[in-house]
Amino acid sequence: MRVSHPNDAYEAVHQQFAWQVPAKFNMAEVCCGRWARSPQHQHEVAILEHQTGGQAPLTWTFAQLQSAANLLSAQLVALGVQKGDRVAIVMPQRFETAVAYVAVLQMGAVAMPLSMLFGPEALAFRVADSGAAVALCDELSSPVLMALKKECPGLKTVLNVPKDLKSQKSKLLGQKKFRPVQTKAEDPAILIYTSGTTGNPKGALIPQQALIGNLTGFVCSQNWFGFEPHASSEVNLSKHALPTGSQAIFWSPADWAWTGGLMDALLPSLYFGRPIVAFKGRFSPELAFEILHTHGITHSFLFPTALKAMMKAQAHPRQHYKIVLKGLMSAGEAVGDAVFAYCRDELGVVVNEMFGQTEINYVVGSMGRGYPGHQVAVIDEQGHICKTGEAGEVVVNRFDRHGQPDPVFFLGYWKNPSATQAKYTGQWCRTGDVAIEDEDGYLWYQGRTDDMFKSAGYRIGPGEIENCLVKHPAVMNAAVVPKPDADRGALVKAYVVLSPEFVAQRAAAQDVQHFESRLIEDLQRHVRGLLAPYEYPKEIEFIEQLPMTTTGKVQRRFLRLQEEERARQNTKM
Repeated sequence: MRVSHPNDAYEAVHQQFAWQVPAKFNMAEVCCGRWARSPQHQHEVAILEHQTGGQAPLTWTFAQLQSAANLLSAQLVALGVQKGDRVAIVMPQRFETAVAYVAVLQMGAVAMPLSMLFGPEALAFRVADSGAAVALCDELSSPVLMALKKECPGLKTVLNVPKDLKSQKSKLLGQKKFRPVQTKAEDPAILIYTSGTTGNPKGALIPQQALIGNLTGFVCSQNWFGFEPHASSEVNLSKHALPTGSQAIFWSPADWAWTGGLMDALLPSLYFGRPIVAFKGRFSPELAFEILHTHGITHSFLFPTALKAMMKAQAHPRQHYKIVLKGLMSAGEAVGDAVFAYCRDELGVVVNEMFGQTEINYVVGSMGRGYPGHQVAVIDEQGHICKTGEAGEVVVNRFDRHGQPDPVFFLGYWKNPSATQAKYTGQWCRTGDVAIEDEDGYLWYQGRTDDMFKSAGYRIGPGEIENCLVKHPAVMNAAVVPKPDADRGALVKAYVVLSPEFVAQRAAAQDVQHFESRLIEDLQRHVRGLLAPYEYPKEIEFIEQLPMTTTGKVQRRFLRLQEEERARQNTKM
């Protein structure tokens, strides 16, 4: 949703903005080392671990984070880990996970985050493909990784970090203090495997300087993250100055194993010397409100799916919880106006949608205009800039508008130069997302290129229909896909997850089939009354849960393939 301001300084900011990328740069140094050395800041809280049941949270300072990271770095050096080596990290949100990232990054090694939700096959592919010889884990992931060593002979060591920090502490304290490795800004830092829509996942190699490229988007999407926007001296990106002045407290349920949790939450919070709340349990709307209330969270990143669940669980949360949010970012799916209004009216904050990818993260705000330092456009299939109002693919240029390299870019796909080359058209990096640019330069999101479809000649974007369905009290979440049809090419079909209230109503109904039939008619009338006649779903199927990625994105592809398979079976019959 577009929110304009009469005193729009967008062009002036872009013209005056210039990247400050030092030749030597290290993520661990700016996120922990410099704070741990500062007498004024070393004892400030870096990680705050939420405990359920009313227990007091566990807290660790920047000095404690750095000390533990030094111990782990020394242990990794003893295991033979060198600069450029890949080290797998398989842990949830917890203090030791932050320790692992700082320890690996300050060595100049490459951190390879892996989700706790991955099965053995997904883990095995990534570990083998990356050539990781060491995996860092906790008590939950340790058994899975130990079993993985049989399938991945290159994986030599599995280190239980929480256990190792305790058992090695007395031994390593007497050793010489670990000295961080100096890294160049363009040196590789993180290897994140993107979820493969076709074929095997690709490993996106992220440089140290990518964190700098993230900062403009992070600060803008978090409403300046507690800094005074007009006091430019507060946020000093020079080599020696610490960016102080914010009182922000951050939390996001986003897994620290993914770009959203790592680059949009953990690292930028620590970069600005501010505490981040960790929780290693499962997400629930009740938990979200509890964390927001208990810790006085001022800034957050919440997926649209999480916000939809919160909206259905608590229509008026501020009647029950103290919510002091000053900045809220959302990404992964379109927020939609129903969730937008809920955040504004019930959470007390305007949600800022962000667009980015693992390869080029944090580049567009609210699918509106590019953040400072990023040159964003919409191009057609031939690679030409689209006319105003013409749908095309969103692309990001390797260079900013001043001709300087954009530091946010990934280095390439791991051992896959052909895929890296296919990602670009000239200097433009393709995103696979479709948008329209209006006369004011705002981008309006249409959907993923592989999620768009045509029905009876009309171009259908699932997001608008899904957003409309979620406005109905019966709908918790929805996904729209094409159903093959001989006459129209495809019918609009919606998969719907019912809200808890309507799940209970269906369970109590004497005739479940009749209840569902009436509800389907009601949902179809609801959409017809708000959207174009060709957009309403001709068929609706109720489903317990939608197929989701571990990053909270709806996997419409699986539903689309299911419809295609059903059509083939019906043809055979």
